[in-house]
Amino acid sequence: MGTLEKLFAEKLLKVKAIKLQPSNPFTWASGWKSPFYCDNRKTLSYPSLRNFVKVEISRLVLEKFGQVDAIAGVATGAIAQGALVAEELNLPFVYVRSSPKDHGLENLIEGELRPGMKVVVIEDLISTGGSSLKAVEAIRRDGCEVIGMIASYTYGFPVAIEAFKNANVELATLTNYEAVLEVAVQTGYINEEDVEVLDAWRKDPAHWTGK
Repeated sequence: MGTLEKLFAEKLLKVKAIKLQPSNPFTWASGWKSPFYCDNRKTLSYPSLRNFVKVEISRLVLEKFGQVDAIAGVATGAIAQGALVAEELNLPFVYVRSSPKDHGLENLIEGELRPGMKVVVIEDLISTGGSSLKAVEAIRRDGCEVIGMIASYTYGFPVAIEAFKNANVELATLTNYEAVLEVAVQTGYINEEDVEVLDAWRKDPAHWTGK
């Protein structure tokens, strides 16, 4: 497990961005029930942590993908993070809506991309990967090349790994479920009972109900 993964996991736990509700599960956009929720958008409220995320994502963009023409954020969670990264790298920025606007220009992509641009997509979190890859499809339809995606956090579900592989999208992340769980146990943020619930959920998250 990398140093960055554990370091960012520690920072997320410190600001209580990790929520655990085994008896009152969260419902994700995918419809899945979960006892675990990572709200890493809380990092925006802490200037030093916000800067950490900006710098580390920017570093990964350059290290992993080299020549980049534009940065795209996935609405709504990664709009701010994407804009910060684009500013740091002095690159054009756009964001991709989950669905076209129902008035005005009815845009799906807000901002300007030119055909042939090499784009890195910024996402705040990867669960099933569905909404993230819809953004990739929209950018590709605009005639651009998506050379990769960087997310602050991933649950690492096999369904998402397979979806990214099938879509031919390279994914890099700052941290992941395993790193957060390890640090949470080490620091006493969660107890052994919590780990048992989380293990049961991880085995079949699509059908887990908490009961």
